[in-house]
Amino acid sequence: HDSNPTHSVNPISTNTIKMKLAIVAALVSSAAAFAPNAQPAAQTALNAESDRRAFLGAAAAFGAAAVPAAANAMVDYENIAYLGGGPVIDLNNANVRAYLRLPGMYPSAAGKIVSHGPYKSVADVYNIPGLTSGEKEAIKKYESRFTAKAPQAEYVIDRINNGLYR
Repeated sequence: HDSNPTHSVNPISTNTIKMKLAIVAALVSSAAAFAPNAQPAAQTALNAESDRRAFLGAAAAFGAAAVPAAANAMVDYENIAYLGGGPVIDLNNANVRAYLRLPGMYPSAAGKIVSHGPYKSVADVYNIPGLTSGEKEAIKKYESRFTAKAPQAEYVIDRINNGLYR
């Protein structure tokens, strides 16, 4: 039994109380932002019709504003045939999986090709550091099936991993 009259229980500091009150206030105010506004219980058909017209008008205005942006989009890439769907492969833009159809190229030589570049010509591919003699032979075997088109950001970004998995 403690006889010390000045004995006190570990008091909670005022900073802790202020912090907890600030957290509660933030939670309440954010919850209030999502609470539905009070509306009259009965909504007339006229109000519903005006709300519908306002919504459709806003949707039409948004659609009209979006049309010019779509007209400026690049729809067709003139060198799409060289991205792996045809007999010739673009060294600067084709994905690593384009080399699957060329025995001896995938994964080692193909991985080195897509990890380096850009290439100004097909001959530049032989300057890749660390190419083995076997990889150089495989590249030489298919050299006539390669081209070096200008790099396009939309395709270069996916050269190593285009997100397609078995």
